[in-house]
Amino acid sequence: MKIRLLLLGCLLSCLALAACGGTLGGTRNHTDAMTEYGAAIRWNEFDDAQAYLEPGQSATLTDLERERFKQLQVTGYEVKSSRDTADGGREQDVEIRVVNRNTQLERTVMDHQRWRWDAAAKRYWLTSGLPDFSPEPK
Repeated sequence: MKIRLLLLGCLLSCLALAACGGTLGGTRNHTDAMTEYGAAIRWNEFDDAQAYLEPGQSATLTDLERERFKQLQVTGYEVKSSRDTADGGREQDVEIRVVNRNTQLERTVMDHQRWRWDAAAKRYWLTSGLPDFSPEPK
């Protein structure tokens, strides 16, 4: 009898979890995409971050770009603002702190991200490209 109750409890828990997953829809995908992308940038995994770029924009990194990214160590990634757009996408402003491995100088880069919802693929694509870590002209 206890086993039946335990199995019934497990079944009800699974059904409840499945129902929650279904109601989250695009919001869950949006949160997952931005969180995973942010983690890739935070851990200097720029090749992984490319997977979030809109198709056609996600050409592989050149050797020169890879070498430039290797000179940097991301030390912080903080979302400063996030908002929905009229077309169903999202925009967010992210503060990224990076240290130049050669000079050991830290600087802050503001990355304005634009995300587009793709109903056919059921996912969000980053349309604004990878962050620009080019030094600001003096």
